Amino acid sequence: MRWFNHNLGAVVLHIIFALIATPAFSAGNDFEDCRQFFANNTPPFIQHQEKLQPRALCFSAFAIFHSGTNRTPIYVAERLNKKDFNPSKKNHRTDNFYEEARLPQAERSQLDDYRDSGYDRGHMAPAGDMANSESMSQSFSLANMVPQNSYNNRKTWASIEKATRKYVMRAEGDVFVITGPVFDENSPTIGENHVRVPRYLFKLVYDPSANKAWAHWIENSDEARVGKPISYEELVTRTGIDFLPRYHD
Repeated sequence: MRWFNHNLGAVVLHIIFALIATPAFSAGNDFEDCRQFFANNTPPFIQHQEKLQPRALCFSAFAIFHSGTNRTPIYVAERLNKKDFNPSKKNHRTDNFYEEARLPQAERSQLDDYRDSGYDRGHMAPAGDMANSESMSQSFSLANMVPQNSYNNRKTWASIEKATRKYVMRAEGDVFVITGPVFDENSPTIGENHVRVPRYLFKLVYDPSANKAWAHWIENSDEARVGKPISYEELVTRTGIDFLPRYHD
């Protein structure tokens, strides 16, 4: 009975977090309800995206373009400002991962997919970027996760996330950040839902006040180390995605 109660409690928690109030779900692909997370209110441009089974998801502090084919984000967009980071305010990390109920079941990852997979549930919009308890809780949606090697997630990639927040603290105004996975034809999958494991991860940082854009690009492996950022143009070449349609260097 104790085992049953424990598992029932976990299920109830997952349902609660799946029903946390968020801005409206955008059934199309235009992010009508959360364009503020994109520079010039303009989402990235992707050709031939239909095969990805894309859906736009709006959250209170970020937006996700999700692939039902990969069961992961295609990218996750944030608008960060130093006013949102208050060092004196402790924002408690919940670690309550939940399945994204707004996605059709056939297009989403499930908690069991990651269990005993050998991979972490790697945030694309980091929990450390979240300014309040609501956005913190929402960041644990599995729609915001990719299978990530453990050391990479907790050390190497975490250092990139921290460096990005430090830059935001120095910036004059809003900084737009887009994070996502990159797959290749040999990308493995995990779980019964065949969640794809990315070969690479990227984090694009765009500061409109300085008219600067650059990207971190890192292999999804425990051996990977942080290297020199690549240019915006190089990121577009590698991914085939025009993340900042109105950006001109």
